[in-house]
Amino acid sequence: MSVLTSLPQWQKLSELAESVKGAHMRDWFAQDASRADKMQLEACGIFLDYAKNRVTDESMAALLDLARACNVEGQRDAMFGGDAINATEGRAVLHTALRNFSGNPVIVDGKDVMPEVRATLDKIEAFTASIHSGEHKGYTGKPIKHIVAIGIGGSFLGPKIMTEALKPYTADAVKVHFVANVDGCHIHDVLSSVDFEETLVVMSSKSFSTQETLQNTLTAKDWFLKSGGTQHDIAKHFVAVSSNVKAATEFGISADNIFPMWDWVGGRYSLWSAIGLPIALALGFENFKGLLEGAFEMDTHFKTAPLSQNMPVLLALLGVWYRNFFDAPSHALLPYYHYLRGLPAYVQQLDMESNGKSVTLDGEHVDYATGPIIWGSEGTNGQHSFHQLIHQGSGVIPADFMLPLNVPNQDDTHHAMLASNCFGQTQALMQGKSFEACYADLANKGLDEETRTRLATHKTMRGNKPSNTFLFDSLTPNILGALVAMYEHKVFVQGVIWNLNSFDQWGVELGKVLGNQVLEGIQGKAGKDNFDASTQQLIAKFRAANAPK
Repeated sequence: MSVLTSLPQWQKLSELAESVKGAHMRDWFAQDASRADKMQLEACGIFLDYAKNRVTDESMAALLDLARACNVEGQRDAMFGGDAINATEGRAVLHTALRNFSGNPVIVDGKDVMPEVRATLDKIEAFTASIHSGEHKGYTGKPIKHIVAIGIGGSFLGPKIMTEALKPYTADAVKVHFVANVDGCHIHDVLSSVDFEETLVVMSSKSFSTQETLQNTLTAKDWFLKSGGTQHDIAKHFVAVSSNVKAATEFGISADNIFPMWDWVGGRYSLWSAIGLPIALALGFENFKGLLEGAFEMDTHFKTAPLSQNMPVLLALLGVWYRNFFDAPSHALLPYYHYLRGLPAYVQQLDMESNGKSVTLDGEHVDYATGPIIWGSEGTNGQHSFHQLIHQGSGVIPADFMLPLNVPNQDDTHHAMLASNCFGQTQALMQGKSFEACYADLANKGLDEETRTRLATHKTMRGNKPSNTFLFDSLTPNILGALVAMYEHKVFVQGVIWNLNSFDQWGVELGKVLGNQVLEGIQGKAGKDNFDASTQQLIAKFRAANAPK
């Protein structure tokens, strides 16, 4: 038995879970008129209704006791304080410093990092202004009209999804195109749609050597040179976000157009850094700053609110409750807002890369479930497909529903229908539909008793399916920043409880190394002995299909 599962708080939760598994939420609502009032919280412009969860006052109190026993508050303070909590890499974890508007220093290894952070923000602001005003021109004197943002992982997903979510705030000056996949079809389609004289390439790679990002950038460089540009002209059409200044300048990028990265910023937390340059270019600097300010507000809430009124903490504890005591393998995110449709993919990387671990900080293999599978899609589309599994599947799938109360260019009929579906789904998941109600619906249908009973059985929904609902007035940059930071801190709290290092990603790193090794095999630079028989076979088939004809 592990340290975690042997805790009396964990044992208490195991007992409470067994005691409530036979209970139904619809009965709790009927018995307690104040349940919805008690189980709601508002912070940073986000309203959370968590009343439709399979928890009682007693189980919530026990979950909070677990958080205290696992020293969530102490670990939170260590993160904000710049301690090297990324133990396997010996690094601080300070994405929060990138949105620190408190005026207070943030010390890492005896040095205040805030002057560098502020200087980088100033540089992003100035560069964005030069592009939007037309001051920065291409080598032929034409203003920049297109941005091709090249990255992978956090260097791509964060900027793309934030820009997509805030589409109503898009600046008219430029159009931003995102490229991540090393599949040549993507970069080809993007480059064929833009004029090289009016295009700026933003390459985002801390090392300036990430395989997919570097190859796509080399392809863009080759396209630029073949179109008529020269090596000298690259300085006006390529910029980099990287810590490898030498490699970037050798590529041809001007030192003035290299934006810094720091070791204490992980990729999946990097949108707040200069990795967010494409966001500023797409939306304007003030809207990018709004993202940072919203995240800072959630940071402040997370640092100061009591655990029982702390939104990220409560969400984390509910996630632990279902993952560890109800055997829920996954968690669904269901944004009822078209522009927010990419959020499930963003949180998927954030959560699964952070807590997809099976070894504790102490080097022990866990004997309990850790990070869930994160998935989801926009409403109402999912209601006509995978919601079926949530409603009538055999397992528990907790879900987060989210809805802006107001949207751009609002059509009241459309928006009322969207809201009604959102709220109706949470109600249906909670209360279900009994066999008796389904049986009654089939009266006077001309059915014999056996058929009526059989159909009623198939139509029955047990309900008792948990969900959270998030409401906010509208999806502004500030609200989006707070929403993303909320999920970041939720994931952090769960990592603390599970005793994981949420800030390394050795599985991802292994994939990068093996990808490079296999590429050498495909190119004939590595022998068969480097690969298993299955991989040898795959390489051989690929080489044969692509051999000179």
